[in-house]
Amino acid sequence: MKTKKVPLRKCVACQEMMPKKQLIRIVKTPEDEVLIDLTGKKSGRGAYLCGKESCFKLALKNRSLDRALKGKVSPEIYEQLAADFIKVEDAFKAAQEREDDE
Repeated sequence: MKTKKVPLRKCVACQEMMPKKQLIRIVKTPEDEVLIDLTGKKSGRGAYLCGKESCFKLALKNRSLDRALKGKVSPEIYEQLAADFIKVEDAFKAAQEREDDE
């Protein structure tokens, strides 16, 4: 039986290649709204981050989201993403653990 190919993506902060399901997607929608997309299905330009707060801080410091999303991300949006990232981090880790159990 043929094994299923696992899609890999690169974290924009630490540059580590990981399976897509282990990363959090940040999306810039066609309406220029930047938000966290846990489903991975929202339309727009996407960038991936590890589920660690240290990677988010590194992306903020290096402005790597600006490059990945091909546009300037304002400081207000970074603040909102930081707040959302902390909320989402626990849910993301729980979902990963459930997936590892299966």
